[in-house]
Amino acid sequence: MKKIIVFAVLLIIIGACITGCYKDVNISPVTASTPPQATSYKNDIQPIFTTSCALSGCHVAGAQVPDLEPAASYQDLVNGGYVNTLIPNQSTLYIMINGEMKVHISSAADRQKIYDWIRTGAIDN
Repeated sequence: MKKIIVFAVLLIIIGACITGCYKDVNISPVTASTPPQATSYKNDIQPIFTTSCALSGCHVAGAQVPDLEPAASYQDLVNGGYVNTLIPNQSTLYIMINGEMKVHISSAADRQKIYDWIRTGAIDN
């Protein structure tokens, strides 16, 4: 009888440990409190990359990835896995421009444009 009680207690402890290892994932597609503004990749986003990132030795063909030159940037970003339209704030692009690349895109307005572009589906327009 004592073995059954010990076994039951161990089973309860193991069950509590296993269920305690749950990680809640935020799947909310929008975390900002304001609705995203309409953006054009060609007119709003690419000029930011051209002046801040697609410079000699930086994000150009044969240098750092992704290539952010006008001819290749959209395809490199979207097909390279840098953009997550389902969870925009978990996009590699969003994380980078608000982290280690923030010094290159120092304007909060420009970073917001890029975030809004991701939030609205990262359309090539």
